[in-house]
Amino acid sequence: MPIDRHSRLARICANAELRRFAHLFSGEIANISAGEDIDKEGGYYRTYFSSCNKYTTTNYSFGSYRGFGGRPGELELDLTASIPSELKGRFDAVYNHTTLEHIFDVRNAAANLCAMSRDIVILVVPFAQIQHQAESFGDYWRFTPTCIRALFKENGLEIVYESANNDLNAATYLFCIGSRHPDKWKDSLPSTEPILSAGSCIGDRRVMMIRYPPLPRIARRLYIKIRHWYRNRQTGIDKPRF
Repeated sequence: MPIDRHSRLARICANAELRRFAHLFSGEIANISAGEDIDKEGGYYRTYFSSCNKYTTTNYSFGSYRGFGGRPGELELDLTASIPSELKGRFDAVYNHTTLEHIFDVRNAAANLCAMSRDIVILVVPFAQIQHQAESFGDYWRFTPTCIRALFKENGLEIVYESANNDLNAATYLFCIGSRHPDKWKDSLPSTEPILSAGSCIGDRRVMMIRYPPLPRIARRLYIKIRHWYRNRQTGIDKPRF
């Protein structure tokens, strides 16, 4: 079956990136605004972090979209409010997937994510994606790599890895890892250059080929004949002025 290009293809790419690196992070890991922790490929994100000693999920208030459900290892957390003191610096790594675009006060939410981590924050955010919202949540933001680097910097972290899928006629997600101790990860993570042209496929003529594939030769000939016939019928009718 063809892959949904509105969001699923970008998620698959981000999941593949997380699988590459999640095993590097040990200690206590938290998936923030995790919903049911599903990766939408038939698995759970907790299995990606194979080296962790403890895995925690958090969700917004009970009854909200993907809200708190009293699941094992789950905490109730509002990213727009002040972080409880017991959660500040509690986790060795914090993971958050496509939540920030739905929070209007995004700088406060990003600060809260960073405040909960002693070292690593892993963010997946949309650079380009179809608008998606409902009565219970809005859709406010799209992010550039420059923005994520700035959000990390103002919260004491530095990008140690960043990537983005660049698929024709599809959503683009950014996958970013920030660290409070970047030198610690120089030998573990591949070197990465700042992304300066995310979404470079936008405007690519091949997108038109995907949406409107070339007509077979016979159909094209028929189209040309019909077009000529229609134009001939217009003989004597004033042409529109531009």
